[in-house]
Amino acid sequence: MIDPLAEVVTLLQPTARFSKQVVGAGPWQIRRSDAGQPFYCVVLEGGCRLTLDRHETIVLQTGDFVLIPAALGIAMSSLEPPTGTADAMPVALGQGLFRIGAQEGPTDLRILAGHCSFGSPDVALLVSLLPQLVHVRGEQRLATLVQLVGDESREQRPAREVVLARLLEVLLIEALRSTAGTTASPGLVRGLADVRLAASIRAMHEQPTRAWTVVELAKQAALSRSSFFERFNRAVGLAPMAYLLGWRMALAKDLLRRNEGGIAEIAERVGYGSASTFSVAFTRYVGQPPTQYARDQAIAARTAIV
Repeated sequence: MIDPLAEVVTLLQPTARFSKQVVGAGPWQIRRSDAGQPFYCVVLEGGCRLTLDRHETIVLQTGDFVLIPAALGIAMSSLEPPTGTADAMPVALGQGLFRIGAQEGPTDLRILAGHCSFGSPDVALLVSLLPQLVHVRGEQRLATLVQLVGDESREQRPAREVVLARLLEVLLIEALRSTAGTTASPGLVRGLADVRLAASIRAMHEQPTRAWTVVELAKQAALSRSSFFERFNRAVGLAPMAYLLGWRMALAKDLLRRNEGGIAEIAERVGYGSASTFSVAFTRYVGQPPTQYARDQAIAARTAIV
């Protein structure tokens, strides 16, 4: 059976940028803009507050895990209200350890936080299928995976990049599938957590070449057309056919980038009856014809090698 979540994460091509451990004491606050970079954090001891743009403040407790696939404005602070408005600056203590807030005395917080990068040129498209925020409470497996990512990113062991890539794929999938006790904004995770909607999403991934209609997808979910459309929109944040189009375009871009067939063959593999129909749809969605996209990707790949 096709796993939609695994397909999306695999196409994202996650790679590690850095992971660090932060300890805190007393009142503090920090704000940062991460320019759409994926951010994850696990609270090992204590607690803190996290606020993401356009989201309510979350109180994080020991064992909590947060994943933000495309972080923009992030604010974090101590549970104790910070004094004043000045942001604290983490002080490096060495070996990937930082301290924030009071620099003397016992600490009341320990977190592991990190960023990863997505290697796919289609990051915006793929991330749009994911929740903006995933908050998981009390999943020890996630804390263990984050610890492994942090350890591996700081060491120069053989095959380090390969191991990190695999660990990050597992970390992202584990976080996104942890629907029990999860607070996730609309996206693929919420859709897959709904048994009815999951059937239609899997059908789209298993048969992207099929000429799906909303009525046929509603049958997969055993719902009326209107109920399915409203439920899908609410859970996934996209209309069913918009989701299908986005997934077909992601597949097409991946095939073009890897030079897997001519335009007519790729058109057929992503559900279009002719090369011309596919080219029109691709150009409208991506902003350039598939032939030009393939050429640009080939040039970019050669430049990267040089």
